[in-house]
Amino acid sequence: MQTRRETLKHSAVVAGLLASAGFLPQNALAYSADAFKAKTVADTLKALGSAAPVESKDVVIGGPDIAENGAVVPLTASTTLPGVKKVLILVEKNPAALVALFNVTDSVEANFATRSKMGQSSDVYAVAIMNDGKALFAKKEVKVTLGGCGG
Repeated sequence: MQTRRETLKHSAVVAGLLASAGFLPQNALAYSADAFKAKTVADTLKALGSAAPVESKDVVIGGPDIAENGAVVPLTASTTLPGVKKVLILVEKNPAALVALFNVTDSVEANFATRSKMGQSSDVYAVAIMNDGKALFAKKEVKVTLGGCGG
């Protein structure tokens, strides 16, 4: 029986071989440094070349109402809309707003989960950027009782 560590190591080796052989799509390896450095939600979307976001019931953000520990806050983002190019998770009051960026195609179920540090209570956003450049979002307030970013 393989341990988790051995499985992860083998997976990384296989992914590296596939990437070096050109079998992985290039956009899977791409990332936007400007978007991850942006301080605000608006600047992040601008760095990604997206239009101003519009609130939508078809985009769902999930997370706790109150996070006991801001160092590890579980967040989810999902949508069932067709034509989604990227799904973002952003924390408005973090030093850099963009927490996660997921590249999506219609063959991928746009349902993602991650964890983020949050230094203070903040609005958290899930943004779906469509193939036509439109941005749709959902927002939720998460209250933090114990700071995560150096708190």
